[in-house]
Amino acid sequence: MEAFLTSSAVVALAEVGDKTQLLAIVLATRFKKPWPIVAGIFVATLANHFLAALVGEQAAAFLDGLWFRYLVAASFIVMGLWTLIPDKFDEDDEPKPGRFGPFLATVIAFFLVEMGDKTQIATVALAARFESVIPVMLGTTLGMMIANAPAVFLGNALIERVPMRVVHMIAALLFVAIGLWLLVQTAGWLG
Repeated sequence: MEAFLTSSAVVALAEVGDKTQLLAIVLATRFKKPWPIVAGIFVATLANHFLAALVGEQAAAFLDGLWFRYLVAASFIVMGLWTLIPDKFDEDDEPKPGRFGPFLATVIAFFLVEMGDKTQIATVALAARFESVIPVMLGTTLGMMIANAPAVFLGNALIERVPMRVVHMIAALLFVAIGLWLLVQTAGWLG
């Protein structure tokens, strides 16, 4: 349960203002069909985060050692700092509306845009930390849905009302706190 809840919270906070959330808004304004877009986000995130969590769990099992635990702790701290850098969404990244319907366009666009994104890397790190694929995948998927479903339904009005800088600071602090906690735990400074 800890892996699920931590994964949900970390990704929900990290996703606010992320390029995939901006993509959700673009898709919503372009297709004007929120339910297929939300379903597409869900399917793409499940697939992407399953693969990321699998990589993280396998890396933890394969690379089990003190130095790897320090690397995971450092990755959370780096993710915290990376969260402070706001994402930009390029016009070239926008899906072309005529070729696919809203569901398929969303699945393809989200899966591709999420590759190498900070939430995917966070999923790898969380799976390495908890050594568990399913709870991390489900938690990070829930976090993505918490952040992106309202963006689809409320679009630009939501983004204009949410103070992004504050959300990014909270997410960054959460990542850094987890990283420092893992660092202290790995060093044996906690009983």
